[in-house]
Amino acid sequence: MIDLSDKIAVVTGAAQGIGLAIAKKLAAAGYHLALVARNEDRLVSAATQLTGDVQVKTYPGDIADWEKVQAITEAVKQDFGAIWGLVNNAGVTKDGLFVRMKPEDWQQVMDVNLNGTFYFTRAVAPLMMRQREGRIINISSVIGLTGNAGQANYAASKAGIIALTKSVARELGSRSVTVNAIAPGFITTDMTADLSEQVKADMLQQIPLKRFGDGKDVAGLVTFLLSQDAAYITGQTLICDGGMVR
Repeated sequence: MIDLSDKIAVVTGAAQGIGLAIAKKLAAAGYHLALVARNEDRLVSAATQLTGDVQVKTYPGDIADWEKVQAITEAVKQDFGAIWGLVNNAGVTKDGLFVRMKPEDWQQVMDVNLNGTFYFTRAVAPLMMRQREGRIINISSVIGLTGNAGQANYAASKAGIIALTKSVARELGSRSVTVNAIAPGFITTDMTADLSEQVKADMLQQIPLKRFGDGKDVAGLVTFLLSQDAAYITGQTLICDGGMVR
């Protein structure tokens, strides 16, 4: 059992958007953080925005690279001594109508969203199994539940994350390692900023709470799933979408 007074969490895609919101929330909650993202400058800038009496280290690298993920995991282990939580948040989009979708756009989304989640989960799972406790949280999307025109690659990758979550939860449960997914709806981020006002208006009509989500909404759910209050929850997908998917 690791000392929960020194909780260590890895957050991928932590340089901006939902990942940065998660990092801010966890730092304020007292978690020591290993932040991962491809862009080193943005990652360092993100680290400076965190508050709290915690240790924060940055690990730039491409999560779609298995060898790099292994190296980062080993570095985190050496720096912190243990890993309590893993938040697989990093993701990309390459939208386009299916009949026009380039194979390389399909592959890139799969490599980052699905393979990257597999790589980090695969790298961290043995450590957590030896500790006999830990938390893995995978950020999926409601698009992985409903599908969406123009996002066949993204939808498939996010649906794959949900299936991966359920399967790994069954394998790691006996070692007190929980594995859950969060499926955000429309969350205001840099990735959604380029959408037209008409698309945003149409989306808003589908949300009973009549507002778009914020990164803080997802971050609060991550904090709960990492906590002892969620110790008996595993293999689940928690939807955070203002009631959009029913």
